[in-house]
Amino acid sequence: MIEVKNLVKLYGDKRAVDDVTFTVQKGEVLGFLGQNGAGKSTTMNIITGYLSSTSGTVTIDGHEILEDPIEVKKRIGYLPEHPPLYLDMTVKDYLGFMFDLKKVKLPKKQHIEEICNVVKIADVYNRVIKNLSKGYRQRVGLAQALLGNPDVLIMDEPTVGLDPKQMIEIRNLIKSLGQRHTVILSSHILSEVQMICDRVIVINKGKLVADGTPDSLSQSMSTDHKLLVRVAGPQEEVKKLLAKIPGMQEVNLMGQRETGEVYDFSLEAEKGMDIRREVFKRLAERSWPLLGMRSSELSLEDIFLQLTAEDSTTEAVSGNGGNA
Repeated sequence: MIEVKNLVKLYGDKRAVDDVTFTVQKGEVLGFLGQNGAGKSTTMNIITGYLSSTSGTVTIDGHEILEDPIEVKKRIGYLPEHPPLYLDMTVKDYLGFMFDLKKVKLPKKQHIEEICNVVKIADVYNRVIKNLSKGYRQRVGLAQALLGNPDVLIMDEPTVGLDPKQMIEIRNLIKSLGQRHTVILSSHILSEVQMICDRVIVINKGKLVADGTPDSLSQSMSTDHKLLVRVAGPQEEVKKLLAKIPGMQEVNLMGQRETGEVYDFSLEAEKGMDIRREVFKRLAERSWPLLGMRSSELSLEDIFLQLTAEDSTTEAVSGNGGNA
């Protein structure tokens, strides 16, 4: 669906984007991460056609952005960090104006009503935009991006400035839109990216430094692949039981963390073995409560900090699901 190839953007001697290459498949939700000034927003603006590249190509559904910009822009819906709203218009008038501006060929009234129902703004359809909350304004901006049913949605910080309830609602909405559209999402909230996105790209100092699913990046960058569990039960018997699980290589007692017979254990299994279900099953059979279970692998936040550290290398890291 989207192919970015050898993309370069120069501002004088500065390489804002430095030979970036990646693809996004149809129906994929891609998280696009980078520090301020890393080249993330520049890349997104080139993909939308707002900026031109110094060299390299962007192709969407077989159409190259510089050779066929009108066809490419028909296929893109864009929600910038600050939605381009006309605050003195009603939602109805604004969406009608944007419908005409985009030259959408679908039945106007029906199409706008459908989008309003999707983003849940039908109840404010006749209200003036400046009187709406930040959350509703964000939804109106998203409705604008959806006009014409574009194949691709590009969103820059879609939940910035929202309260926790509004953030959850917008995240759920983006997740559902990913079932029908190809989505590129930029966000500084890494937990948000981990919840919403199928795949993650990290850009640092203009270069692509990681490309893969959050899980595959965690596995490829973590040196420790242990499972940490907290169990209520007799220490030695629990340890012996866990050691008998097929594929288990090592069981280490980490100590007593709560009052009573509650202990933490570090479990290391053979590479590629998922022992979580078997751990739960065997403990349940002995009526020993499993009070906690977590992986020792790196979180997305840890990965991001490693990749964007001042002394990090620019060699790209690719997980199993990516195309670095």
